[in-house]
This record gives sequence, C-alpha cells and structure tokens, in this order.
Amino acid sequence: RLGVLSAEDRAQVRAALRLVGAEALADRDFNKISDGQRQRVLLARALCAAGDLLVLDEPVTGLDPAAADDLYRTLRYLNRTEGMAVVMVTHDIRSALRDAAAILHAGRDQWFLGTPGEYLASPYGKRFGGDLS
Repeated sequence: RLGVLSAEDRAQVRAALRLVGAEALADRDFNKISDGQRQRVLLARALCAAGDLLVLDEPVTGLDPAAADDLYRTLRYLNRTEGMAVVMVTHDIRSALRDAAAILHAGRDQWFLGTPGEYLASPYGKRFGGDLS
C-alpha cells in the first residue's frame, strides 16, 4: 500500500537518521524543528534513496554557521567513512574547497574542472576562493 512503511523501510529510515545524528527527531513534527534539524532529516531521507551517490543542491542555504558546520561534518563522514560519493552544488566555495576532491566551476562562458589546489591557482579561485589559511 502506498504510504505504509514496511518493517524493513522503518529500519532503513532509523539507520539513516542515526547516521546523520537525527534519530531523536524520528517522532517529532517536521514543522516544529529547527532549520538545521530539518536539513538533517532531509539528508536522511535522501540517504534512503541514494545508494552510493548523494547529490545535493545548496545544502547549507539558510543554515546558521554551526548548523552548516555540522552538515559538512556529516557529509565528510559519509564520504570518507561510508564511502559515499557526494556531488554538491554550492555557492559556499570556501567551505567546499576544504573537503572537495574535485571542483567544477561553471561560469557564463568558461568552465573549470580540477583539484582544489588547481582551482585556487586559477583566475576563478583567485576571485572566489580567497585565502583559506
């Protein structure tokens, strides 16, 4: 039946919530939790369908710096420990550069693809990456 979760589905949801540090939110009303908590629940939802690849669009938009750091920490764990590939569209370039294996910068009429170091040495990186030290 549509909308009814099996025991296996519920176990997968619990595991995803645990993985993103949101298991305590399982029985909470989505409309009554913070933006950072919502982002974790939405990430857990995506994990249930993601397999080995997680694609995110502006995942830290609207989050305060602490919540954004928590989300980046979770993504780092998923990538490095769980072996999940993470592809992310973001305008938060400085934060992305800290963990990215590759950068694709799409400009109006030019593109860049390379490592974070190569990006920082490029005209795009000099303009948008800034000094990360």
